[in-house]
Amino acid sequence: MNLSDYKSVIEKAATYKHYGKVLRVVGLMIESEGPAANIGEVCYIHSSSSNRPPIVSEVVGFNNEKILLMPYAEVTEIGSGCLVESTGKPLTVKVGRSLIGNVVNSLGQPLDDQASLPKGLSNYLTDQAPPNPMTRPPIRKPIQVGVKAIDSLLTMGKGQRVGIFAGSGVGKSTLLGMIARNSNADINVIALIGERGREVREFIEHDLGEEGLKKTIVVAATSDQPALMRIKGAYTATAISEYFRDLGYHVNLMMDSVTRVAMAQREIGLAIGEPPTTKGYTPSVFSILPKLLERTGTNKAGTITAFYTVLVDGDDMNEPIADAVRGILDGHFVMDRKLAERGQFPAINVQKSVSRVMNMVATAEQKQIAQELRKLMAVYEDNRELINIGAYKRGTNQEIDRSISYYPKIQEFLRQDIHEVNTLEETIQLMKSLLNGGIE
Repeated sequence: MNLSDYKSVIEKAATYKHYGKVLRVVGLMIESEGPAANIGEVCYIHSSSSNRPPIVSEVVGFNNEKILLMPYAEVTEIGSGCLVESTGKPLTVKVGRSLIGNVVNSLGQPLDDQASLPKGLSNYLTDQAPPNPMTRPPIRKPIQVGVKAIDSLLTMGKGQRVGIFAGSGVGKSTLLGMIARNSNADINVIALIGERGREVREFIEHDLGEEGLKKTIVVAATSDQPALMRIKGAYTATAISEYFRDLGYHVNLMMDSVTRVAMAQREIGLAIGEPPTTKGYTPSVFSILPKLLERTGTNKAGTITAFYTVLVDGDDMNEPIADAVRGILDGHFVMDRKLAERGQFPAINVQKSVSRVMNMVATAEQKQIAQELRKLMAVYEDNRELINIGAYKRGTNQEIDRSISYYPKIQEFLRQDIHEVNTLEETIQLMKSLLNGGIE
């Protein structure tokens, strides 16, 4: 037994417990005098009511030596003089294999009132540093997503991060459910950030399904929860993904949506006095986005393939958050409302979408066929008006004639029922057959 280790721990142990006290509550913020705490530390605010559990909060700033706290829950029964206790450490969540199949909140607690966390879970910090760029293995292996439009023309690699850009009601959640069910990843981690309360159970039962939930962990932070809970939902889901990646798993992280994370950070930034900049977003929004999104990807042990949905106001793909996210990620899939209105699902506009690692993971033959199909679609779209009004006469241009004959077959190939399942190999074979005239 090494007594010097015990002696060192005893010497560092605090013999007094220090408390602060609440001075005032302004909007989302609680200002307290003491205790000594650092940014990001978790504190307990003890209510004046003896039978109420303490409110968990986090240090988010300082003002004239006063501590600015933001609660994880609604501020009720908190008054001037309430005691504030610092835990001395940042937020941690319980993680382990037995968590698979569960639905938890941003603090890692089960959302079902009757359920309790499984035994044998480990503590894991929610705020981690991104992997060292020099230790990230390059992406060289394709991953099966299970969506024909993606696997064929926008092939993804294990560890790639993509954004799914769409307005409201175009089918983002349904697409995520398809990916969760059909992908060949080992584990899915799904973060539902800022969703309507009605949609959480609906997504789990309808879009994800019983089979999908068997290999999935869902982290839900609904729109009625405080801004800090919505942000921590994204951090918790990313931390859970990192835990399994470090064990050597291939993980799918799906976050719906990163836009609501940015909106929650804007609320906090404005509350602590940050100046509003582009469209009211504060500077901290554009600093946390790369830190959050760069945590996913590859490392020496495993991979996190990440899908981030981005809500675009009025289908404007150049609004600030969409522009910032597109610059960070390894590709973007644009969901087009016009395609959805035509009854095509998934409504992915292949011509406006890009997978930046497709050239590294697809075979030369597949890339050539994909390029040919894209060219046929582009020629048809460029001449769509002439064709539709009957102004184009067959035989005038060979390329246009070819695009007219292939276009209906390509659209039929890209259309997919939500319960239709194709492996990556089957999809590539179907694409080859399409170009060779095998699909009618």
